[in-house]
Amino acid sequence: MSIEFEGFPKIPRLYREVVISEKIDGTNSLVHITDDHQMLVGSRSRWITPDQDNFGFAAWAYAHKDELLTLGPGRHFGEWWGGKIQRGYGVQEKRFSLFNTTRFCLHGETPKQIGVGKLQHVLPPCVGLVPELYRGLFSQDAVNQCLQKLRYNGSYAAPGFGNPEGIVVFHEASGALYKVTLEGDEKPKSL
Repeated sequence: MSIEFEGFPKIPRLYREVVISEKIDGTNSLVHITDDHQMLVGSRSRWITPDQDNFGFAAWAYAHKDELLTLGPGRHFGEWWGGKIQRGYGVQEKRFSLFNTTRFCLHGETPKQIGVGKLQHVLPPCVGLVPELYRGLFSQDAVNQCLQKLRYNGSYAAPGFGNPEGIVVFHEASGALYKVTLEGDEKPKSL
């Protein structure tokens, strides 16, 4: 009998760089650009098309295909929000905001250096970013301060909207995402 040995994985250190962003209450969306510049569009769990859509995201994505292709090859996850999706945030139009605030900067901003000889990629005008609330070493104080910012200031994605959902913590050393909601965080989502 031969059983392949699997070693115990390395455990990442907790007190490492994190990025805390606002968790927007919309619908998870994906633009996938292939190496040969083809585009696929998805929701959280399936590929979508304008005929089999998710809140109009596929129709919007194909209408903006030339701009979205400038994102480059890879899977580009974000939130499709506004309009009449979930909280709505008091805006009529729907918006697409990417989660990766390290790799990208908004159209019109000056790209920052993100590695040796590497700059952020500038987004096309039709794409936004989730608001980044904190970047630095992980601490419970940082998490609590970001939650307090949202409680007192409302949404940063839609200024003036007073009912934000919460935060997402991206832990760079583990590559993991964690969320904290302002209401009902102690309850499983299924309830």
